[in-house]
Amino acid sequence: MSNRRTFLKTTLLVASGVAVSGRVLAQGESKGPHFKNIIYTEKQQGDWEGKAGSHAPKVSRKGTKVTLVTEHGMSERHFIVRHTLVSKDGEVFGTQTFYPNEDEKAISTHDLPENYRGKLYATSFCNKHDFWMTEFEV
Repeated sequence: MSNRRTFLKTTLLVASGVAVSGRVLAQGESKGPHFKNIIYTEKQQGDWEGKAGSHAPKVSRKGTKVTLVTEHGMSERHFIVRHTLVSKDGEVFGTQTFYPNEDEKAISTHDLPENYRGKLYATSFCNKHDFWMTEFEV
């Protein structure tokens, strides 16, 4: 259990760091070794070419509610571990951890502060296909 908590905390810290430097990653501008095959996006699928459709989180918004959906199966051996919603400045607006024996789908809903405007990063972590990010603006 301690290893899982450490892993989840590390994932959250990486998500925050990505949010601060995410512009380069999300726009596919980084060609260097720093991010290749570490953080994946629709544009930068790296080693997981063809997996974006079932791993990059889809985002919808209704008022101050943002819903993240990762259209991915949830079997005991292959599942989405976590969603995170992070601002450009690294503020975490929401996280949700998933468990394959409890969650049929990787869907999470998070509240934004009233009148929030700006860039956000939705992340999805797959236990087999790594860390995926979708950049969007509200």
